[in-house]
Amino acid sequence: MNYETRHCAHCGTALQPITLAEDGGDKERLRCPACGWTHWNNPTPVLAAIVEVGGKVLLARNAAWPGKMFALITGFMEAGESPQEGIAREVKEETNLDVRSATLVGAYEFLRMNQVIIAYHVVAEGEVRLSPELVDYRLYDLPDLKCWPAGTGYALADWLRTRGHEPVFFTDEENAERRRGFDLPPKDCTPWQPTKKSTPAA
Repeated sequence: MNYETRHCAHCGTALQPITLAEDGGDKERLRCPACGWTHWNNPTPVLAAIVEVGGKVLLARNAAWPGKMFALITGFMEAGESPQEGIAREVKEETNLDVRSATLVGAYEFLRMNQVIIAYHVVAEGEVRLSPELVDYRLYDLPDLKCWPAGTGYALADWLRTRGHEPVFFTDEENAERRRGFDLPPKDCTPWQPTKKSTPAA
């Protein structure tokens, strides 16, 4: 579920599309006609972890995802923490695993959600215990992994290449089946309840 910023975060006035001169020239953005506050709509940084535990890669399924959809551990940074600290915290919160090392894989666009994904490969250890946000996980040998055509899937593909494996992507049909039902509203139409974060889709 996506939400739009419609009112000024400073004074509460309804925002309007207003064109002003900026460093790159005239630019239309949502701005407050009362106090001049601008909604910049900058992309949100999201952390993603390729979790390696016992020589296998852990993929997990979010409670809001279809049954065949497994992907990387992801989450948002907290104020005051580094990306490395954030990814270790996310892995611990979501899987109970302790991160022993973290190596940057790269940064990836996720335009549909207005996000930039910062992906790490982490080596972790411990006993897997999923958070309430996750309902299942699978451990894969590297040759058995399949990548998906989205930000975290491209991160997984790049990492596999560093390990000497040419990545294999889901076909369009396989990916459609994997995502089937993802964008449908819940049948019971339960009112939305805010949570501490919204996990990026894979």
